Amino acid sequence: MAAPKQPASTPDVVLIGAGIMSATLGVLLKELQPSITIEIYERLDRAAAESSDAWNNAGTGHSAFCELNYTPEREDGTVETNKAVKIAESFEVSKQFWAYLVEQGFLEDAPDFIRSIPHMSFVWGKENVDYLRRRFEALQQCHLFHGMAYSEDPQTIANWIPLVMEGRDPAEPVAATRMDMGTDVNFGALTRNMFKRLMQLDGVTMHFNHDVRELWRSKTMGGWKVRVENLETGRERDVQAKFVFIGAGGGSLRLLEKSDIPEGRGYGGFPVSGQWLKCTNREIIEQHDAKVYGKASVGAPPMSVPHLDTRMIDGKRELLFGPYAGFSTKFLKNGSYLDLPKSIQMANLAPMLMAGLHNIPLTRYLIQQVMQSPEDRLFALREYFPNAQMQDWELEVAGQRVQVIKKDEEEGGVLEFGTEIVSAADGTIAALLGASPGASTAVSIMLDLLNRCFPDRIIREDNQQKIKEMIPSYGRSLAKDPELTRQIRERTSEVLGLEE
Repeated sequence: MAAPKQPASTPDVVLIGAGIMSATLGVLLKELQPSITIEIYERLDRAAAESSDAWNNAGTGHSAFCELNYTPEREDGTVETNKAVKIAESFEVSKQFWAYLVEQGFLEDAPDFIRSIPHMSFVWGKENVDYLRRRFEALQQCHLFHGMAYSEDPQTIANWIPLVMEGRDPAEPVAATRMDMGTDVNFGALTRNMFKRLMQLDGVTMHFNHDVRELWRSKTMGGWKVRVENLETGRERDVQAKFVFIGAGGGSLRLLEKSDIPEGRGYGGFPVSGQWLKCTNREIIEQHDAKVYGKASVGAPPMSVPHLDTRMIDGKRELLFGPYAGFSTKFLKNGSYLDLPKSIQMANLAPMLMAGLHNIPLTRYLIQQVMQSPEDRLFALREYFPNAQMQDWELEVAGQRVQVIKKDEEEGGVLEFGTEIVSAADGTIAALLGASPGASTAVSIMLDLLNRCFPDRIIREDNQQKIKEMIPSYGRSLAKDPELTRQIRERTSEVLGLEE
């Protein structure tokens, strides 16, 4: 016999998923309209336990300083920098918002979630060295990347990253860039801190161990009905909301499909799993102090760009290498193997098949990754840390990513490697799909969502002023204004305790 339903509730907003996106949107909404009521539903027993968690997140402070996949090489040999500039600008927006929250006492202690650390790119081989040199020169055309150092001198690079250079063939050409104003962001800690404060505000309720089962338009009251199950008691409840945000990471696609909005039809998802090698030798961990990114293998998805990565997690310095990509039909780390087959519908079948045909190298790459032995993983690590020994490392399972597949008139279906907001025409529901650069650009993404779904609240003059108080560069281009960038970076660095 089914458990009886609980009484329905009627919040203004329902946030599905307790990750960095929902936390950011919730705080922005409460800042702009303090009287708004919000209910948050999370299927796990704590916030930020999936993609936002530090151990699950492949990137912790994406600002395009070191990620080579954001600066592809064109056919004519020039380096494309538009995406890198956009991401660097978006990360500055995030830092402004976090600085505002620290100043307001909303976030109690900035060093708990953000710290300064050099961002570096490292390559070897003549062709790669030539590419990195051209990338550096191209990025220097934009002031957002001023301060970046470039070197092909092995001794200079060894001073920057000794573990990477020790034991390397001295005859092999190498090159590196270094940006000292890089950061390490623990999005798990940041998300939990934001929710902790958010839940202390009037009109905000958090429900852990609650799974959203269904959602549909309310014909009588407008907005949406959301059916939620309490996983501890088995009881269900219907929630009536004026606006619903689906920020459930890999779980967003299935809920978007259940909404049946026309804008969501035809979207599919391609899940990619991951693993890290985690260093267990404290002496080695203390010898490395940088995020060092290299070039991805042919066919590799963007979140699989290899990096030797220093992080601060739960107050401890950690060193990770990877991620190693893999394939699983789960859409969440704590998901079901039926997630992928259940997501296939008539509307997205053709785009998914065509995207698969166009990405055979990716499929081949993932099969190779799944079949890797410990020796294979060690070989990959030694490309970045030549003297690495397997006894100093252990395997750690990373988070699950679901890449966006969408219709395309020319190709039939394409696989996208960014993030995308899908919203209803009337602005009553929105879902966030995709992965990288995700968390690092959460504030820009949620501001875009507010402009789409809450235009009446955004265009009001008092709210424009409030947004500018939170994000002083709002409405202006940091990429086009060197002096504004300088002022913004000085302020955020001081408030967040970062090195300029």
